[in-house]
Amino acid sequence: MNLASYACDSALSRGRRIPELVAPTRSDFQRDRDRIVHSTAFRRLVYKTQVFLNHEGDLFRTRLTHSLEVAQLGRSIARTLRLNEDLVEAIALAHDLGHTPYGHAGQDALNACLKQHNPHSAGFEHNLQSLRVVDTLEERYPQFDGLNLAFETREGILKHCSRRNARHIDAREPGGVARRFVDQTGADPVWRQPSLEAQLANLADEIAYNAHDMDDGVRSGLLSLEQLEDVPLFSRFRRETLGVHPALGGRRLLFETIRRMLSAQVYDVIDATGLALQAAAPADVDAVRQHPALVCFSSQMAMESASLKGFLLQNLYRHPQVVRTTQAAQQVVRDLFEVYLSDPAQMPQAHLDRFGGPAAAPATAAKPERIVADYIAGMTDRFATKEHERLKGHAIFT
Repeated sequence: MNLASYACDSALSRGRRIPELVAPTRSDFQRDRDRIVHSTAFRRLVYKTQVFLNHEGDLFRTRLTHSLEVAQLGRSIARTLRLNEDLVEAIALAHDLGHTPYGHAGQDALNACLKQHNPHSAGFEHNLQSLRVVDTLEERYPQFDGLNLAFETREGILKHCSRRNARHIDAREPGGVARRFVDQTGADPVWRQPSLEAQLANLADEIAYNAHDMDDGVRSGLLSLEQLEDVPLFSRFRRETLGVHPALGGRRLLFETIRRMLSAQVYDVIDATGLALQAAAPADVDAVRQHPALVCFSSQMAMESASLKGFLLQNLYRHPQVVRTTQAAQQVVRDLFEVYLSDPAQMPQAHLDRFGGPAAAPATAAKPERIVADYIAGMTDRFATKEHERLKGHAIFT
């Protein structure tokens, strides 16, 4: 692998929290990717959804297909920039492991439940939950809880984190994956960025969900090609497509427009990031962490991407049909939280064991409300829906 000097080299990794022997045929980041792919949380992503819930159709994106798309985009860009493709892929595949059922609706409801139960609660952050999954909640190995991933993979998974939660993590792991969120305080923060690979996975996430939410929005009938003409990024490539294929229409026109749009964004990131790296000239990974983010769009593409996000917010995410489904999904999460907290015996024994007593392992012991949140966050859309019907005696989605 012909890596740039500022790329993450697995041979120079900051290592795992629990030391392990090096694998004979795989780098640490390849090993991380494999552990993620074989994890229980990764398999559940196939029934966790983005905007449209699992019962609304089989062809809409799920967290799993989204993660694969992010990994594909990330690897394509990483190869050209001579970054570590394996690390980008591992981060991309793990970045949504902590997401709740029902997408952001479930996350918002669970966050509200935790804070309502305890005003001093840290609430629910899906990035922090993804880190909890790989650090603690996965139970696959005899020697440790979690997946014991390399520092650089864990750093990329923790994409966002509140300062309060970051301080708690940093107290347990001084100078570790949460340090950059602790340092960025005051009017003139000390810049602490993650690796370029983590920055790239983050931007690839944005590129992927903007594109596939457009696609799913049109497939659902909630968005039309005519509406999308108001989006400069889309209309530019729709005109370009029709200039080459004037008779094209329907799904093929949508797919070709999105394909050209994605390609343009990929090339834009490569060019803009190349210029940023040339100007900053970081000597190594540590130097990267002292700069503002270096993986970026050009200013024009950043404006067009922001315009697309604004359009999707107003016309898709706040569409009355999506809002109605969102409200029902949030009710499911609220009801489940209330039932499990008042009657923990409704949960499987493995979760009951974490409440305390001789069976509770110190690493997984937690407050009751956090144990309940962990259980709900791990559910798929359809399991949460079935559990709600079992406990409440009626179907909430019709």
